[in-house]
Amino acid sequence: MHQRFMEEAIKEAEISLSEGGVPIGAVIVKDDEIISRGHNRLIQNDSVILHAEMDAIENAKGLNYEDYRKCTLYTTLSPCPMCSGAVLLYNIPKVVIGDNTTLMGAEKLLKDNDVEVIVLDDDRCRELFERFVKENPGVWEKELAKVGNTTELK
Repeated sequence: MHQRFMEEAIKEAEISLSEGGVPIGAVIVKDDEIISRGHNRLIQNDSVILHAEMDAIENAKGLNYEDYRKCTLYTTLSPCPMCSGAVLLYNIPKVVIGDNTTLMGAEKLLKDNDVEVIVLDDDRCRELFERFVKENPGVWEKELAKVGNTTELK
């Protein structure tokens, strides 16, 4: 089941890449149905906060507390502290991560706050991001420099 929804998050990452952005994607699932999608829009929108997870949460407008408590966030890479904070703020109880070997976000923060974290070790998520970094030298480092490198590139 997780692979089906991760496929959709990967599609979102590919959309970001096709737009010239960082290939990270996310979907929010409730009752085995995708209710929201998002992808990284840092470069496309010249934004400092539109990470894939934030985009998906923003696109899930209209949910209430009880709705969020029934959701799972699927993201291609480990969520940063900002995105993890949004998961906590909206009480999303489960996060499924495609890969956490290229980037290690704030998984400890999630776990310490009783969020279930599942890592799929999906090579496609890793390879998509690594290819972007290799083909766009300096772009990812420039994004990391904006935040003081709080998310480690492995």
